Amino acid sequence: MMVLLEASMSDQITQAVGKLLDSSVDIGLRLLGAIAIYLIGKYIIKWLNKLFEKLMIRRKMDPTVTSFLKSLINILLYLVLALSIIGQLGIKLTGIAALIASAGMAVGMALSGNLSNFAGGLLILVFRPFKVGDYIESSAGASGTVKEIQIFHTILVTPDNKTIYAPNGNLSNGVITNYSMKDLRRVEWDIAVEYGTDFTKVEQVVKNIIAQNPMIVQTPEPSILLGELADSSVNIKIRVWVKTDDYWAVNFQMNKDIYETFNKEGIEFPFPQLTVHQG
Repeated sequence: MMVLLEASMSDQITQAVGKLLDSSVDIGLRLLGAIAIYLIGKYIIKWLNKLFEKLMIRRKMDPTVTSFLKSLINILLYLVLALSIIGQLGIKLTGIAALIASAGMAVGMALSGNLSNFAGGLLILVFRPFKVGDYIESSAGASGTVKEIQIFHTILVTPDNKTIYAPNGNLSNGVITNYSMKDLRRVEWDIAVEYGTDFTKVEQVVKNIIAQNPMIVQTPEPSILLGELADSSVNIKIRVWVKTDDYWAVNFQMNKDIYETFNKEGIEFPFPQLTVHQG
């Protein structure tokens, strides 16, 4: 009797070990399959993204639309890859769907910001307040050159090479200043000279400086105005028009030229003065 009991227990242990080994082999094969799907899928996604980008360039599609579609397609492809991996692991998608449905309110609250950003991206594409390559400034404080417009964020690069991810929802709902939309921009200077300085001489000197700068356009015509009779100075207002790309180059060059030429011509820059009367 004892021998039969031991034999039965031995058979049960053998069967349990066999099932455990079979399960381990099955799980191992599923994991290897999932890893293979991930690696192959990642390579295919990378290849499809490059192919899509080449097709868009060949069709000469607007870079603004291209960056948005590329971001959207990339997310969809990774979603398909994730579902394929889940299926390979043997996890029933119906169970996941039921779990998401039961937590629908929490998921909706978590995604509400991204949905707003997605809608904002669509509005940016439709109304085109800016495009890739424009330099913009938003009311939220972000400013820089637009590098990409993705489905949730717009990527900006600052002049000192910092990268900013600005939510599309904030950009579409806020105030946007686009410095690159127009071909021409006006540059202004307020130059202070001493009282008693001949305004006609100052006007002629500034005209000569402007005439020697090839980046300044003549239509609209530059203007040199007596802007203000201040407490310690006469302020001359200078306005010129330049191509948008030349804005900063002209601004800094004119500062240098005005300073050097005024010194040569004997036109004095005033210092703040305070007169104290003693009773």
